[in-house]
Amino acid sequence: MRLLVTRPEPEASRTADALRARGHAVDVVPLLRVEAAADADLGAGPWGGVVITSANAARAAAAHRRKAELLPLRVFAVGRRSAAAARAARFIDVASADGDAADLVRLVAAHAARDLPLLWLAGDDRAADLASMLAAHGVALRTVVVYRAVAATALPPAIHAALAAGDVEGVLHYSARSAGAFAALARAAGVDLKSLRTRHYCLSAQVAAALRAGGLEGAEAGVQAVVHVAARPDEAALLALLA
Repeated sequence: MRLLVTRPEPEASRTADALRARGHAVDVVPLLRVEAAADADLGAGPWGGVVITSANAARAAAAHRRKAELLPLRVFAVGRRSAAAARAARFIDVASADGDAADLVRLVAAHAARDLPLLWLAGDDRAADLASMLAAHGVALRTVVVYRAVAATALPPAIHAALAAGDVEGVLHYSARSAGAFAALARAAGVDLKSLRTRHYCLSAQVAAALRAGGLEGAEAGVQAVVHVAARPDEAALLALLA
């Protein structure tokens, strides 16, 4: 299949390599560019641990001017990729929830101490209100934005042409924000995604909802695009959809 990967780098190239190894033709078009906020105000501390919901947060922590204060803390990561990124950033004590926000809350509630607040190293666009979810378990959380995702303003001409011609057979979507950006950019370029036979593979129901909100899928006649949702919010489940 000819596939389009829309996630930010460096994950986009890693995913593309995995897909090419399976025999697919892949175009990489990151629709979001991640920028670390090296001067983000972490607050005075002390903290009982760090919470991360993205590998981007771990990389931003490694670039932060106060990283020496963060690296000794225990990290609660939402999944294996974010946990691996935390270890690569030289955090020593890392626990992974291997799932989604609800799994992360269960992990934190079961293992975090209550005497100090946790520090959530977050992005500027967050899908879950972890502070409220953890407050229900008596866990205090300070949210600090340590990275921002800047959206692309247009599709590359070659990708625009391939989409319009129906040459792209599948698109992989990893976040609600990038999925919404994809639908908006295609619409702005005059590409009617609903009329194409392109299949859209989404990491979660939230990601799929962003596509549908962008007008990709509907009940009206002539809609051919199909949205598939991974059984679990991880890449292995997403790539399994391609089989």
